[in-house]
Amino acid sequence: MNIAAIIVAAGRGSRAGRETPKQWQSLGGRRVIDRTLAAFAAVGAVGRVVVVVHPDDRNRITPETGIEVVAGGATRAASVRNGLEHLGGSGITHVLIHDAARCCIHPGLIERVIAALQAGAPAAAPALPVTDALWRGEDGCVTGTADRDGLFAAQTPQGFAFDAILAAHRSHGGTAADDVAVARAAGLEVAIVEGDTDNIKITHPGDFARAERILSVTDIRIGTGFDVHRFGPGDTVTLCGVAIAHDRGLQGHSDADVGLHALTDAIYGALAEGDIGRHFPPSDSQWKGADSALFLRHAAGLARKRGYRIGNIDITLICERPKIGPHADTMRTRVAEIAGTELSRVSVKATTTERLGFTGREEGIAAQAAVSLITA
Repeated sequence: MNIAAIIVAAGRGSRAGRETPKQWQSLGGRRVIDRTLAAFAAVGAVGRVVVVVHPDDRNRITPETGIEVVAGGATRAASVRNGLEHLGGSGITHVLIHDAARCCIHPGLIERVIAALQAGAPAAAPALPVTDALWRGEDGCVTGTADRDGLFAAQTPQGFAFDAILAAHRSHGGTAADDVAVARAAGLEVAIVEGDTDNIKITHPGDFARAERILSVTDIRIGTGFDVHRFGPGDTVTLCGVAIAHDRGLQGHSDADVGLHALTDAIYGALAEGDIGRHFPPSDSQWKGADSALFLRHAAGLARKRGYRIGNIDITLICERPKIGPHADTMRTRVAEIAGTELSRVSVKATTTERLGFTGREEGIAAQAAVSLITA
């Protein structure tokens, strides 16, 4: 499957009661749309992201993000069609269509919709069964009741086989409440997947406070890493980004910085993203002799892209020599710089194995690292 996501962000959001459209408003220190985009960036199966914006808002998405920007239309349906036409002929097999104002979306919900498409459904969308009693009303009074059996509250992202939903939009006339309505008008069967009560859509002024409460629940991830490199010929070792004179060097495909390797693996582990070898294969000659700062920057950048910041870093270097103490503060500073975090969040320390094992025999150096990632 070749999956793209279309994020609909062309509306003016007048019901939200703010001068700036709701998708560009700050929510807990980040724009609403940035929180939405971070959720989709956390799903590896989504290869491309297209944001459909009002023509006046094109400059609100910076080019370096890698996100594709398309001008919206006069209606939501027209905006979605513009996004679909942009993807036409590009090899996309499936598309997820999501409202930017649903910024509390969790990656797990996106993955549930994708799983339904992978199982063969031509279309799938999340929804929640209606559990409250339903009334009809007029002039502020109850005039009747309605049967809630079989009723669902619709959510996004709504997923579709690409060619089918593009054809449905091309043949659809007028407006539609959502893309499921367009799909059903074209005869597509839509599978319902379990929705999420947190996946609210910011519509009215009070929804900002509600979203703020949902997002205030902190997601904490912990990762650990371990690495070893043997000694060989040389006169310098690089540890935690700092070159230290020594009577031997460390051997490895890159610069053999065990401290940065262990930390990088810890971050990848916290993100469930494997290890350095998955992202920088040792079989690839371009990484031979590479500065390990490159690996750490990639891992830390991936964490930020997923909506996390570093809570703390703890690195332990295990060796008899060289002595780490005189260089520990310099290492802390360098690690903080590379990882893009505060010095106060970084610990670098050392221990020996009391002359036991390969480190005790000074055959190599080992390092272990732990990292916590918390939602930004």
